[in-house]
Amino acid sequence: MNLERRADSAFSIEDLRMMAMRRLPRLVFDFFDGGAEDEVTLRANRAAFEQTRIAPRILVDVATVETRTNILGVPAALPIVVGPTGGVDLGRRGGDVCIAKAAADSGIPYTLSTRSSASIEEIADAAPGRHWFQAYILQNQAFLAKMIDRARAADYEALVITVDLAVGGKRERDLRNGFSAPFRPTRAGLLDLVSHPRWSIDMLIRGTPPAGNLHGLDGDAAPRSTLASAAGRDYDPSFDWARLAALRDVWPRKLVVKGVLRPDDAERLSSLGCDAVVVSNHGGRQLDTSMATFDALPAVAAAAGKMEVMLDGGVRRGVDILKARALGANAVLLGRATLYGAIAAGAPGARRALDILEDELRRAMQLCGAPDFARIDASVLADSSRLQRARAGLSVGMRMNNFAAV
Repeated sequence: MNLERRADSAFSIEDLRMMAMRRLPRLVFDFFDGGAEDEVTLRANRAAFEQTRIAPRILVDVATVETRTNILGVPAALPIVVGPTGGVDLGRRGGDVCIAKAAADSGIPYTLSTRSSASIEEIADAAPGRHWFQAYILQNQAFLAKMIDRARAADYEALVITVDLAVGGKRERDLRNGFSAPFRPTRAGLLDLVSHPRWSIDMLIRGTPPAGNLHGLDGDAAPRSTLASAAGRDYDPSFDWARLAALRDVWPRKLVVKGVLRPDDAERLSSLGCDAVVVSNHGGRQLDTSMATFDALPAVAAAAGKMEVMLDGGVRRGVDILKARALGANAVLLGRATLYGAIAAGAPGARRALDILEDELRRAMQLCGAPDFARIDASVLADSSRLQRARAGLSVGMRMNNFAAV
């Protein structure tokens, strides 16, 4: 089956996930799919969406619906940003470019990870479109400054600073699988590699894909590995508000801060002149039992001031995007959804993931009587216990902001 036909046979993000799982050795799939420790937060991100109900309006003209919106002040065809995902090429070689091209074709921004295999310049050349660069705060500040300068020279429109990764999370799936640097697979893992010869032979012959943006970090002759234990290894846990303010001063374009769950933090980011915040818990991959992003969204949105608010974590259905908008998000970020698509079927698979979510969003808008995405608000949600808690959280967030201002 060619890649186009394989992609077309998927009808949901879960279908793409299962295709990706079948294609990869289990230890590699677990690296992408898993979360930290007991994976409570990983599951909570999905549960928060699934437990929230819609209260549809009837007899509304929904012959056409409008999904276009502005993201960082620029029109976008969909309220979606492809978020940063490291190590994509470990799942499918060339995966970064596949996803970037799919985003450009769909008229939405693409965010390149610090730990991507494709470099800043490669993405700019191979996938013309709206590019954001996600910067992890490295201990080597000179190297970080050079990467940011490269993003500016390549005309990236936004810098995304990830602030929820002072140290790497404890991902026990990876530890049990021996998925580390250096690579030490278990006996079962070795058997699994043998049972996936296409992937294994490619890696054996061509080697593990490098982290292209980190070539030369700390004088290394070769780029750093993207394996699990590398996460957090080079990052600077001393990064603080003063250094973020300094970055704001030197970066002349849009600045997005990713990893925000507290309204008082959002308010302070607004005062620094940040342009947007991403409500994110790193997809449940770092601090387990942190709150679900959908639950954190209302209070952060209320405190964000003029900043745009985006949500990251657990988005698997078009109706999730509608629900996120109802509680104050301007757009959502996708991580695993487009990743599964690219691993399953390359560029057609990444595009299929976006097409599935667009179709589902349009259907959800029509079926709940909401023809204009920009005008969706909390009135489309049922007044469930979860929504009541969300509203209570918004009230608490406002009180926290008042306390912080004293």
